[in-house]
Amino acid sequence: MLDRTVNFQNKFHFTSLGCARNLVDSEVMIGQLLKAGFECTGEAEEADYLVVNTCSFLEASRQEGYETIRELFACKKGSAKVIVAGCMVNKFKDELKERFPQIHYLIGSGDVEKILDAVKSGEAGEALSPVRSYLEWGEIPRALSTPRHYAYLKIAEGCKKRCAFCIIPAIKGPLRSKTNEQVMKEFNALLTQGVFEIILIAQDLGDYGKDRREKGALAQLLREMLGVKKDFWIRLLYLYPDEIDDELISVIKSDPRICPYLDMPIQHIDDTMLKAMHRKTSRLQITETIEKLRREIPSIAIRTSLMVGFPGESEEQFQELVHFVKGAKLDHVGIFQFSLEKEAYAASLPDQIPAEEKQRRFDILAKAQQKAVAKRAEQMIGKRLTALIEGPHPDSEFLISARHAGQCPDIDGQIIINDARNGAGVGKLYEVEITDVAGYDLIGRTISPIGGGPCRKLSCV
Repeated sequence: MLDRTVNFQNKFHFTSLGCARNLVDSEVMIGQLLKAGFECTGEAEEADYLVVNTCSFLEASRQEGYETIRELFACKKGSAKVIVAGCMVNKFKDELKERFPQIHYLIGSGDVEKILDAVKSGEAGEALSPVRSYLEWGEIPRALSTPRHYAYLKIAEGCKKRCAFCIIPAIKGPLRSKTNEQVMKEFNALLTQGVFEIILIAQDLGDYGKDRREKGALAQLLREMLGVKKDFWIRLLYLYPDEIDDELISVIKSDPRICPYLDMPIQHIDDTMLKAMHRKTSRLQITETIEKLRREIPSIAIRTSLMVGFPGESEEQFQELVHFVKGAKLDHVGIFQFSLEKEAYAASLPDQIPAEEKQRRFDILAKAQQKAVAKRAEQMIGKRLTALIEGPHPDSEFLISARHAGQCPDIDGQIIINDARNGAGVGKLYEVEITDVAGYDLIGRTISPIGGGPCRKLSCV
């Protein structure tokens, strides 16, 4: 029975910032509010409660958080209450209070389940326990906010690595993995709801189970998932190159239901820079891993992230990175400028790179990346691929958006189907022929339907 005692003031508006792991936490909070009888609205001006789940990974993330909160206060109706949750509460609570003393409630990133306390409280308050990250266990309701055919499944939180530029261990705490039993429970629940593509996420999937001293835990988990006799896609996000071993490659190539796709952050290619960043891999190990993946799984799409302007990066080392991007045959590349985070080890290093120089290097590498990725994309012209129909394209009623297995939602390009009149079903699989390239996107036409599971109802966010 839904609790209707709050109906006199029951509309909420939700904003989720940052990564997909944050989005899962947001979905848990939304689920609790919906189950308790609250109503979701997409119009901030209508809401009685405006909730923002923040990210504090980088300075730019924090500025986005501050700007979002400022905008919510500017547009809210007089009686509405603003609730701030997530990483910024853990690390920058005092600054949040100083900037926005009228915040109704603060919820730490490990206290997601306290959202009902926040909205029901008649007085300003906070929920901030020593736990720095949240792992949902299935018993707490979760309202999916992604399009109806895909969802994220968080299998671990926290991080055991200590990269010199990163403060995530300080924000999210040590590695904590769910049990295989719990992950499988959530995996089957998503499939039952009609989700077709399930995207596994963690700070580093390869560390899954290591807090329990389990070896090969990710490969074993994937084998259990593949034992489910249903149609689905599994996509793996964030696997560091030192975690990609022969066993994992064997599992990925064993079943087409695991997308031939890896998001493999490497950050740099110069050995001196990698060592300074406290990375565990060398240039040789990275290139050998890429070569092995290409050899063992010829259709694999490889995404990576690269950083420019790390302290002490010379022009020669930067040019080595540019040369690598031009020849490494990477399918998707994200580029970031080094952000000086006070709690990170790299903040105290000498030879900090000026902002203007970081921007120059970013622009040069971005141009090299665009050319390299475009060249890879052009090789797709004429190929026929299995593609998942996303829905109508926002630019035209005559266009459809789709993705093949080598394209992740939100971060990669898409396939633009240039004839929507064939009635391709959202969340369904079609054979698609690639006919052209448009920037990071492919252009294609549908050939015939392949199949795909039923779709769930789209949730409010």
